[in-house]
Amino acid sequence: MNQITPPPRLDIIPASAPFSDAQRSWLNGFFAGLLSPDVAAPLSAEQGAAVMQGAAGDGDDGEAPWHDQTMPIADRMKLAEGRPVRRKMMAAMAQQDCGQCGYNCHDYSEAIASRSEARLNLCVPGGKETARMLKSLYEELDKAPAVKTADKPDAPAPAVTVTIAEPGRSRDNPVTATFLSRRLLNKGKSEKETYHVEFDLSESKLDYVVGDSFGVFARNDVGLVDQVIALLGASHTTKVNGKTLREVLIDDVSLSPAPDTLFELISFITGGAAREKARALAQGEDPDGDAATLDVMAGLQKFSGTRPHPEAFVEALEPLQPRLYSISSSHNATPGKLSLTVDSVRYVIGKRKRLGVASTFLGERIAEGEQLKVYVQKAHGFGLPKDPKTPIIMVGPGTGIAPFRAFLLDRKATGAPGKNWLFFGHQRSDCDFFYQEELNAMKTSGLLTRMSLAWSRDGEKKFYVQDRMREVGREVWTWLAEGAHFYICGDAKRMAKDVERALVDIVAQFGARSTDEAVSFVAELKKIGRFQADVY
Repeated sequence: MNQITPPPRLDIIPASAPFSDAQRSWLNGFFAGLLSPDVAAPLSAEQGAAVMQGAAGDGDDGEAPWHDQTMPIADRMKLAEGRPVRRKMMAAMAQQDCGQCGYNCHDYSEAIASRSEARLNLCVPGGKETARMLKSLYEELDKAPAVKTADKPDAPAPAVTVTIAEPGRSRDNPVTATFLSRRLLNKGKSEKETYHVEFDLSESKLDYVVGDSFGVFARNDVGLVDQVIALLGASHTTKVNGKTLREVLIDDVSLSPAPDTLFELISFITGGAAREKARALAQGEDPDGDAATLDVMAGLQKFSGTRPHPEAFVEALEPLQPRLYSISSSHNATPGKLSLTVDSVRYVIGKRKRLGVASTFLGERIAEGEQLKVYVQKAHGFGLPKDPKTPIIMVGPGTGIAPFRAFLLDRKATGAPGKNWLFFGHQRSDCDFFYQEELNAMKTSGLLTRMSLAWSRDGEKKFYVQDRMREVGREVWTWLAEGAHFYICGDAKRMAKDVERALVDIVAQFGARSTDEAVSFVAELKKIGRFQADVY
């Protein structure tokens, strides 16, 4: 394999020239592209991937290398070897600062380590494997040496103050909202089922800012609940914790991934090979190669004939967690109302259809006019620029468009003069163009300065937003040089990384930078808040 020598950075415009750093940087890149086509040769996605993998820092701050939600937990824990227990806890958490636990990852780890938070299962993206690791690390606390903070041996452990948030500002203190309506966004023969759903917040007087997320306390599907009760051989009206068994299973407990505690319970009331299998599952092992597919119902079916007492069964389950969604409306535009953009999740394992709890609750089970518990999760580092004149570039395929619809509606309502560029994509243009009429009207009015679209199934070759970005890379670089803020929302596992790699490629090509310099440039955008992501 030939070693690629990174091109030198060309400083054609002297530092003494009457330009800002951003303007001078853009002009250097522009003239370098004109004078030396070889210098501006685009990087491949593979090169970008290798660079991004090696670009993470190795400290204990926000740049720590384990802050990558796509990395297997074993790899994250390996990177955290030799670190304090609370740092290992951060490595165990699957997604950096998603907010679903009600904390950011740093504060959640500090709360656990200080024993002010006893719940070890709040990391929704991490699921069971993160909860297991946190439990193991929690047990290490008593064995761990005195806590060292910020690499200072004598620094005291940080105090974690637990405060009750005002109503509607925390998962622990929700308020009531009214479900208003749902509208299917897909057309024709779309393979997706995505809804625009609206809520009335006027009774709760809850407000929000664009970039915030909305927490929804969904309810389990009644059909699933009744099947679970049948497997228990119990009555719907059996009393558990002052409610009927059916009410508890609908409102209070998770019927999704079967927790280790359920298999522990089963191991106590069964015998022989079944007991050994249940014990193995409770310890995180996978004796039959199906552990990842076992929700509560499948767990009971696996040990058919084993019927835990309803009260013990409920105690063995995890609480039903709220789900967070990016808000797709603006309080400034429609005060008292809030909207979400929600994909209904449905899939089949074996011969049984599985349903996403909150997505299908919002998509089909809750009726117009019904009330539900909700809260607003304040965004940490994701929102519009303070200066309304600042241009913004938004990359949000699929439901990732949600916060950017909110951004645009807010900028319209407040009269913000900054330029707006949206990259949107999905499978097919004729049936998956969410908010098409609305976005076209924004484009016609001039609110949406540019709109770049990518449809992955319209042609013979799949084409994504990152491909469209590369096509218009020079213009993207121009906007960045003018001070634009860059945003990503959507899938963390592939899309977000691919978009970030494309941005590095664009900076390298049109900014006349080496690979390392392009990575550093993007890292600096993140550091100063000009690159923000809301990924899941």
